[in-house]
Amino acid sequence: METIAIISQKGGSGKTTIALHLAVSSSNAGLNTALIDLDPQASATKWADRRKKELPVVLSAHASRLHYEIQRVKETGGQRLFLDTAPHSDSAALEAAKVADLVLIPCRPAIFDMEAISNTLSLVQTTGTPIFVVMNAVAPQGQEAEEAKEAIGELNVDVCPIQLVNRIAFARSLITGLTAQEFECDGKAAKEIENMHTFMCAQLNKLNHKL
Repeated sequence: METIAIISQKGGSGKTTIALHLAVSSSNAGLNTALIDLDPQASATKWADRRKKELPVVLSAHASRLHYEIQRVKETGGQRLFLDTAPHSDSAALEAAKVADLVLIPCRPAIFDMEAISNTLSLVQTTGTPIFVVMNAVAPQGQEAEEAKEAIGELNVDVCPIQLVNRIAFARSLITGLTAQEFECDGKAAKEIENMHTFMCAQLNKLNHKL
């Protein structure tokens, strides 16, 4: 089973939005997909309550029960698992990074997010798990994202080449238990998340070939 952890020590970075969108993409690709919601706010769990589809399965769990829940997903035939972590929780983020095959760190191109990302990196890099920073909520115009990307690159971490632009479809779709690719299948948000899913799958395939 492939496990992807979405981690950021800063609230509002877009962890849950990205986790849910990638999980739906994995489900649409035919994989038995689950998401474990480790955030006490339970945003992903509330989204699942509004959803009318069985997949992806969303489980709400405390970080102390993470290993038990992972085993439960494996025993039910899970093929891909996403871990949606809570901000300001070092222990949960560290445990998620340890068990993951890949870590994605969302980051908005804003000064407070840029300052916070070094804290997340210093925590996650100790696990040795491959990491990619995902530029999220990028302005549709301007050089802000490219400048942020260059700054992050100096922190000895890879930056995902796919950026997610600040689009209404990402947020609006979640209101009704959907994601952008279901809400507006031919829209720009849908294409961006599908491109990111393709990139993520390519990275997982590379890791699998190294095993």
